[in-house]
Amino acid sequence: MAEKVEMTFWDHLEALRWMLVRVFCAMGVFIVGGFAFIPWIFDHVVMAPARSDFFLYRALAKAGSWAALVPGDMAKPFNVHVINIKLSSQFFMHMTLSFWLALLVTFPYLVFEVWRFVCPALYDNERRGVRLTFVFGTLMFFLGCFVGYALVFPMTLHFLYTYQLSPEISNQLSLDSYMNNFLMLIFMMGIVFELPLVSAFLSKIGILNRSFFSKYRRHAITALLVVAAIITPSSDPFTLMAVFLPMYILWEVSAILVKPAPKPSSDDET
Repeated sequence: MAEKVEMTFWDHLEALRWMLVRVFCAMGVFIVGGFAFIPWIFDHVVMAPARSDFFLYRALAKAGSWAALVPGDMAKPFNVHVINIKLSSQFFMHMTLSFWLALLVTFPYLVFEVWRFVCPALYDNERRGVRLTFVFGTLMFFLGCFVGYALVFPMTLHFLYTYQLSPEISNQLSLDSYMNNFLMLIFMMGIVFELPLVSAFLSKIGILNRSFFSKYRRHAITALLVVAAIITPSSDPFTLMAVFLPMYILWEVSAILVKPAPKPSSDDET
């Protein structure tokens, strides 16, 4: 087994400084470079769930013709009217989207830089395990963001925007409200999809084992149903299950990744 690379405190500090310099430079390049593409991205990606031709709505409308479980209102015309009520909102939203786009694009590089920073402190066998962990965590984050964009946000938007307390009230959605929910739900799902990684880490340090998932499975199902109902407060079971199932699958994947419960010792059995 190879020895760890010995570094002094000042060596670590110097490595951290250069890591931050490279990270900020990469972010800066993509923030400035992405600024020019934001209007196109906003029209064709960010605002896509606000129109009836979004791929999820078309798929659900098609499925609704042969499956009664799919809510029928998905086939109705749907266009969100977004308005701006603050003078500076569009400019600052342009800058905000540039930052989030840069963060999303450079996320694998940020993970790589973190890996380079912690790598000298690890043995060869530990490096292989941590490398796989970083790769797995990155893929799960992007998968979670995709689920948030393709499923969770559109369903939440469709239900809440079409919900009517009274026919006398017409819906007009502010730019800030639309974007806050868009970014929150997408990145929240990205973080939620890190559950298997967190569970594997807690298992690695001895805090969590498979018995926890067996013991609290029913509690988890109830909690996840509540969370799904909060994220998409729809009355139809299809929308609820569409959000609940990915989170429950994450729970089961986490149960597979953690260590089995330790076997009782002979002393405990007697």
